[in-house]
Amino acid sequence: MPRQALELFIPGPTWLRPETRQAALLPEFGHRDSQAREVVSSIFDNLRAIAELPDDYDIALVNGSGSTGMECALRSLVADDDRLLCVTVGVFGALFHSMAIGNGKQVERLDFEPGCSIDLDVLEHTLRNGRFNVVTLTHNESSTGVVSDIVGACRLIRAHGALPIVDGVSLFGGNHSRIADALPAVYATTTQKCLALPAGQAILFVHRDALDKAAQVSNRGYTSDLLKHVEFGRDRQIMTTPDTTLLNQMQVQLDTIVHAEGVLQRFARHRAMRATVRAWATARPDRFELFVADADASPSLTTVSIDPALDPAALKAAMRERGYLIDTGHKKLNDILGAQSRRLLIRIPHMGDIGPAMLDRYLDALDSESAALRR
Repeated sequence: MPRQALELFIPGPTWLRPETRQAALLPEFGHRDSQAREVVSSIFDNLRAIAELPDDYDIALVNGSGSTGMECALRSLVADDDRLLCVTVGVFGALFHSMAIGNGKQVERLDFEPGCSIDLDVLEHTLRNGRFNVVTLTHNESSTGVVSDIVGACRLIRAHGALPIVDGVSLFGGNHSRIADALPAVYATTTQKCLALPAGQAILFVHRDALDKAAQVSNRGYTSDLLKHVEFGRDRQIMTTPDTTLLNQMQVQLDTIVHAEGVLQRFARHRAMRATVRAWATARPDRFELFVADADASPSLTTVSIDPALDPAALKAAMRERGYLIDTGHKKLNDILGAQSRRLLIRIPHMGDIGPAMLDRYLDALDSESAALRR
């Protein structure tokens, strides 16, 4: 049955260029054949360029979502007698905590108010009193639209003798990863956000000290064993059978990012679109209010509080009629805000291959439909 073709203005999966869709029709290949090594080598070379990656990092592709990669890092680096700290600035920081509980780890949480980034003074106080072995962080919290200073945070964590694991899922490919400055033990990301690809591959950038630590951890599992994934990655392979269609798309899309658009130009486009959305929302105070301060604003999506007279479900339905799938905020966070009698959020993504003209058309439609619903 034919489906309505919608432009995706949600924070993943994101809209795909026609050329990326077309790459799915390239010939399949054997995942242990020499062709696979050629494809994966190309992918790794371009990932290294996008990450601005130092030489002492390995790359591993893990079949599954970004969450799969995050859990792989957590399970491989946190021993049963280790103490883990999960630093949360929103729903996805809390995801690390849920993974730790599910894996039976000794874990504590350090929560910051939604809409705020990591307070380094509070983090340092917690580290000084906690004697933690591993600390998880979220670089770009997509439930709130907050980007945090992972360089400062990772340096504090290492100064206190712990290893940092960073979730870069909703930032990588849209701005500088800062891996070279922050030196996380593992930086985990994925395909379906700023890289503008279908979901299905977690991407791990692994520092050599993460490998040293993983070698001391028992019960790393099989598909969650970081050492195995890195071993296969060094041979330009993927440990378990991958989706070769997605690998074809990755090869084409990453090559376009690096060699056609340009990495720095792509990052600048994301920041420029952030400025566009923030100016647009600020100019409409009757309906929208920015949720995050300028200094903490994500380059890949913007969260706005909406006027209580606006029904998110009605707005979503109206925009669907205009050909858009919009995001009406993360349910868990909006449930918390609603219980506190605070305004609900919607999220406006400006990530991946969404361009300025496409964004302007979307904002015009959102302006028109939101104004009509308030009348």
